[in-house]
Amino acid sequence: MKFIILFFLTFTCYDIVAQIQIQVKTEYLGESSYRKTDGKTYQKVGDAKGSAVIYQADVHIPLSVKLNEKNRPTIWSISGRFAQARLNNRNFDEPIVTDRIMNVGLNLNHLRPLNHKWSIMASIGGGTYMPSTEFSQIRFKNTLGSIGTVFIYHLSSNLDLGVGAAINNSFGYPMLFPALYLNWKMERKYNVEINVLDGLEMCFRYDLNNIFRLNVIGEMNGQTALLEQDGKDKIFSHAYIIGGVRPEIKIGDNIFLNVTAGVNAWRPSQITERTIKSIFKKQQYYFKASPYVATQLKIVL
Repeated sequence: MKFIILFFLTFTCYDIVAQIQIQVKTEYLGESSYRKTDGKTYQKVGDAKGSAVIYQADVHIPLSVKLNEKNRPTIWSISGRFAQARLNNRNFDEPIVTDRIMNVGLNLNHLRPLNHKWSIMASIGGGTYMPSTEFSQIRFKNTLGSIGTVFIYHLSSNLDLGVGAAINNSFGYPMLFPALYLNWKMERKYNVEINVLDGLEMCFRYDLNNIFRLNVIGEMNGQTALLEQDGKDKIFSHAYIIGGVRPEIKIGDNIFLNVTAGVNAWRPSQITERTIKSIFKKQQYYFKASPYVATQLKIVL
């Protein structure tokens, strides 16, 4: 699960859109007990427990959009994200979690067709990943840079698959990671969509009319913080897998409001050393399942 956070860092740059999009979201993950596992046994960690509130804003701005004769786009765009997580952790005897996370990132993205079956997608950017919500606490060690390229094969009109590579300095020095891409849509009376662009999103959608839509969703998301502890560089990973029902209302031509109610199925959270070996450690810490609610406002221009 620690690799999931690197997966997020790799893919946050790959959401390239041809319209201006602004999204503001608030999420609440209910309180649950804290546990550890080695993959075979599961053990409660004292009386430790916690809940979380996450505030997130995303902005995507296309700088240039052109279509070729096959109606495939060439896009230059910038994307930015601000995420703040407030974790209400209680009864912890060891410093293996943090109470605050702030992630701020900015990327320059490019998408262009190579021929009628292939496209290339690339991004370069960086951000700050902090165990604090105070901008005055930003330090060089809290920053990460990334660059990546994915080659996309348009398998059919509704399925794109891609593979490539990305470089970031999650472990304090540049490392190469594999990058995968999946975007699948099935649009009929009932619509199904699965994409791996920024985390993982799966959605079964039914449009009741022009203004009301009902979604059944499954998603994977998370935040991370780079910090120093006991004189060592460490990383705090906070991920969560959620599922639920999401009714959505269209307000006017460009504004969408949705509310999600469901379950946070699993929330792995722990501080580990900022080394490649930490990914392969069997012992993992996590919060058990808990209620999940969220609201999101989306503006498309």
